[in-house]
Amino acid sequence: MGFIEDARASMKKWKLDRIISIATLLTSVAALVLVLKRPAPVAQPQTPAQAAANAQSFQDKLTQLEQSPAQSPSQSTDAQNQSTQSPSATSEAQSSSVPPGQVHLSSDEVTAALAQAAGALSGSGQSPGADLGSMPNILDQQVSFDGDQVHGRFLTNIAGKNVWVTVSGHLGSKDGYATFEPTEFKVGDLSIPVSLVNEPLQKRLAEQRDRLKLPDNVGGIKVENGELVLTQK
Repeated sequence: MGFIEDARASMKKWKLDRIISIATLLTSVAALVLVLKRPAPVAQPQTPAQAAANAQSFQDKLTQLEQSPAQSPSQSTDAQNQSTQSPSATSEAQSSSVPPGQVHLSSDEVTAALAQAAGALSGSGQSPGADLGSMPNILDQQVSFDGDQVHGRFLTNIAGKNVWVTVSGHLGSKDGYATFEPTEFKVGDLSIPVSLVNEPLQKRLAEQRDRLKLPDNVGGIKVENGELVLTQK
């Protein structure tokens, strides 16, 4: 009887171990599939003509920011007084919602500019992302803005596999440097807890601090109402 009971107990343990092993295998396979699966795009694809026009618009707005004189507080106050006193001035102000010393960039403009920059790097014999040290090479990228958040989707090669990484968060600036606080992180379709990602991300950003320095004429950067807003210093 003792031998039979021991055999039954051993059989139950074997079945339990086998179930755990199978469950672990299925979970691993599911995670691998999710990691390698291409997620939904964060931005609509652009035709070559649209991309060229948006990239040119991006450059034009940056030039505008360089040439536009910053609006002083007194000028801002005068403009507000005029808009309250004159209906025509109010209409004129509404037709130009972007204040002096500030430019608003759409996600299409930013994505097109990034693609153009990546193409320029490839044409020069240098692969995109090659100057980022040990950071993965970026093969493709998309950017979109939603409310006050930026969403980025990047194709990179990890362990010989092309993997889509999606990152969302708040873009800002402090002491002349760009800052980023993630709110979502996904590899493929697999969500990664932000708490696991934020600390090493911030450490990596600190190591790349020089690359986060804003241009001399840019005083601030943020995402607002679905657009990237650059403010003149």
